Amino acid sequence: FLSRSCVVQRFASMASAVLPLELIDKCIGSRIWIVMRGDKELVGTLRGFDDYVNMVLDDVTEYEITPEGKRVTKLDQILLNGNNVALLVPGGSPNYD
Repeated sequence: FLSRSCVVQRFASMASAVLPLELIDKCIGSRIWIVMRGDKELVGTLRGFDDYVNMVLDDVTEYEITPEGKRVTKLDQILLNGNNVALLVPGGSPNYD
């Protein structure tokens, strides 16, 4: 059995935990690095998202790794389907030089 203080500490840490959608919500208006399943990564300003993590991004740079090398595409705005998102890095960007 867990002691009462251990149960209270666990409950307190659960109550102060940040939920994933809350963290994404805090990133609205900020730059975010998105790693997709496959060979694409995007960096852009998050404008909005929904419960499925579909996102609207402004000032987007898309990085794609192809057999011929790295391809970089600049886009003004995109609607990104959340199904293929593998990782979100608030304030991050890839180190491609």
